[in-house]
Parts: sequence; structure tokens; C-alpha cells
Amino acid sequence: MKRTAVITGGTGGLGLALDRVLRRQGWYTVLVDLPGAALDEIESLPERLILGCDLTDGKAMRDLCNEIRRVRPAVDLVIYNAGVTQIGAFSDISAAAHRDVFEINYFAAVNMAREFLMDIRSSKGTHLAISSVAGFSPLLNRTAYAASKHALEGFFKSLRTEERPYGVSCLIAAPSFVATNTGNPQTRPGGIARPGSAQDGIDYMSPEVAAKIIVNGYNRRHAFIPVGRVALLSYLINRLSPALFAWVMNRQFTR
Repeated sequence: MKRTAVITGGTGGLGLALDRVLRRQGWYTVLVDLPGAALDEIESLPERLILGCDLTDGKAMRDLCNEIRRVRPAVDLVIYNAGVTQIGAFSDISAAAHRDVFEINYFAAVNMAREFLMDIRSSKGTHLAISSVAGFSPLLNRTAYAASKHALEGFFKSLRTEERPYGVSCLIAAPSFVATNTGNPQTRPGGIARPGSAQDGIDYMSPEVAAKIIVNGYNRRHAFIPVGRVALLSYLINRLSPALFAWVMNRQFTR
């Protein structure tokens, strides 16, 4: 029986790349994203299930998880990849937009982790959260986004301590800038945009490269997976000197 991986944010560049890498390694994948044209365009395959769901809707989330359980006898890996970015100064971002970012980036992941908690315990599986450089460091003009990713990391690091006795792994991958939507920003009111659509990113990597690094880190059970050169350097510099990191980051984003 193939192992089963659930991937949220399944229609994005990184979600699709993770799907391809995992299926090449013999996995059965479940791609989850908002209902719509992007989801409808994904090819149906025997080793892939495609499901639409608004992850901020609690009932829809429960129905989704029950449907996955109906089709697959076990869930071995959940990749919390769904998310949005938020671009703009804090003074220009409404409280409602700030909450929207948290609903998608943080609460949707927390609620899915709750739904699949016992499933992952049963399979001694893995929760894999897709965070960001903004999950461990400041990022200019990304207050809501950075806060949501800091919260995401704090949650899964703490969950790791609770779930370890059950043989469960909680891993965090932190990509820098992945070129998933650079030509299709689709910025919504409040500065909210699709992941990978920022025009001020640095040293973009392809989704395929990012996915290979993430899956390799999963296979090695690395608790923290920096994805890309910028992510690794940012992590090291921020640990060495937060002030130095902030200075370098501000220079990069304001020049």
C-alpha cells in the first residue's frame, strides 16, 4: 500500500512540485485547494486525489478530512502548504486584512492538525509545516505575514514536544523566495497576495528545486529544513546577530 500525503495549497507551484516529487518516490497524494478553475485543471491520476475546500470553513474542513479517510486507510504525511502573503506597511494594512492572513496561514493549519491528530498518531506519521524566512526573522513590509509564520513555527515546535511520545514527527521547512507566481501577483485588497508573487523578492528558486530540498529534509527527518541559500544564510546571520540581519534585510529591500 502506498503511503499517503495530504498537501494543502495544492494548485500552487510549490504544492504541485511537492506532489510530483512525492509521487516519483511512490507516494499517493491528496491535493487540496480552493474550488475553482485552477483545481479543475489538474489532471486526475490513479495515484492522486484532488479535493476542493475552503480551509477557513470549519465544517468544510471536517468534511474534507472525512472524505480523505473514506478513500485512504491511513494518512502518513500532512504538508501544511496553503497560505497567502501580505505586502505593505503596517500603517496601510487594515485589522481585517491582518486577521485574514492569520485565518489562512495559521488557524487553517492548526485546525487541520487537530482533525488529523489521531490519524497521524496511528500511522506514526509526520506534520510538515511550510513556513518561511519570515517565520524566524523580521521581514520588511510583511508584518501580518511574518507574525503568522512565527505563530505557525511556535505551534508546530510545541506540538512536536507533545507528539514525540507517539512516534510522530513535526517538521518545519523555511523557504526563502520561491518563484511560484511572480508573473501573476493577483494582489487582493489589504495587500494580500498569492504566495511567491512578491516583486521585491531576492534570489528566487524554482518550485522544483524547493520541493526536492523539502522532501529530502523530510526523508532525513530534519526538524528544521532551510530551503535555499538565502534561507540558510538568513537563519545563520539572524542567530549570530539579529541586528546585523535586520540591517542587511533593510538594505536589500529598500535599495
